[in-house]
Amino acid sequence: MKIEQLKWMDEQGWTSSPSGKLEKSAQLVLMFGSTNILKEKKHYDEIKSFYPAAHILGCSTAGEIMDAQVSDDTLVVTAVYFEHTQLQCAQIKIDEMKNSFQAGEQLEASLEKDGLIHVFVLSDGHKVNGSELVKGLTKNLPSQVSVTGGLAGDGSRFKQTLVCLDNFTDDPNIAVIGFYGTRLKIGYGSMGGWDSFGPDRLITRSKENVLYELDGQSALELYKKYLGDQAAGLPATGLLFPLSIRFNLDETKVGLVRTILAVNEEEQSMTFAGDVPEGAYARLMKANFDRLVDGAIGAANTSYKAIGSVSPDLAILISCVGRKLLLQQRIEEEVESVREVLGDNTVITGFYSYGEISPFSPSAKCELHNQTMTITTFLEI
Repeated sequence: MKIEQLKWMDEQGWTSSPSGKLEKSAQLVLMFGSTNILKEKKHYDEIKSFYPAAHILGCSTAGEIMDAQVSDDTLVVTAVYFEHTQLQCAQIKIDEMKNSFQAGEQLEASLEKDGLIHVFVLSDGHKVNGSELVKGLTKNLPSQVSVTGGLAGDGSRFKQTLVCLDNFTDDPNIAVIGFYGTRLKIGYGSMGGWDSFGPDRLITRSKENVLYELDGQSALELYKKYLGDQAAGLPATGLLFPLSIRFNLDETKVGLVRTILAVNEEEQSMTFAGDVPEGAYARLMKANFDRLVDGAIGAANTSYKAIGSVSPDLAILISCVGRKLLLQQRIEEEVESVREVLGDNTVITGFYSYGEISPFSPSAKCELHNQTMTITTFLEI
């Protein structure tokens, strides 16, 4: 595998240029940038001119990751040449689908299964129920095929997210890339680092990813009570206090974390990135700075061990915007900690998201997560 990276910044333009070595051979270009930058077609056209033979997959973000640095309002480009791996791509427009589950099913059906080892997915982060997307995408996949990816971001604005594959578009999209070959090793891991507080409350009224009532009371009012003065900043301030969702009160079970995407004052409802099913239990969570960084280290170790405890060629880091808002000036600590685990020879790219898609570990099923650091590692042998 051969890789090179470029970065575009508003004042400086391209801070590095293509080496020329991968111009004709790169099969894949990953492109992560702010919504405003991605809405300018000229950037896509430039990248296509750099790597005319490559599939270009990208999305808008809440922050871009390159090496051990985190930046805002930039465009990070990673071009990859695989020596022993084949790719197949597919995408759909969300508005043409009945629901997120159907969208996942259709994307899965579009991929050839013979030789498929991994699916990487990027989805619009504003109009998609990530839990249902994952269920549809994994329903009929062979058990040995892993799935990772994430939901596009839009900073803390929550207005518009973008996903593009091989064309420039403003339409809400979901795109996947299938990886094929016997010499590609894939590792993945996903961990959080949040602390639960307050009582467990029964979800008494919800519909898919929309929450109405906890313990028979307005969920939004209860949530505002906990947030206090910060309630005025919803939904953005909700990133600081996600919900832990569990299906029973067994403290040994790891709960799924859910982050708010929108609130509806008229309906007294909150919309989350993934399902909040009736009959489950919800509990508020708050940040523990050291444990957030430890979570990133844990995800790195899991993805590292999954490929034989050797440095991968490439690592895609997808971390939640809520972690970024909390860590603030310490944000690069979690990326630096990943670098220390994976080694100096690994090329790192990624973004801050509205949701992360991955199993917790190689033995777990794929889920939508919020407020985690999710890492996918690639190694050709």
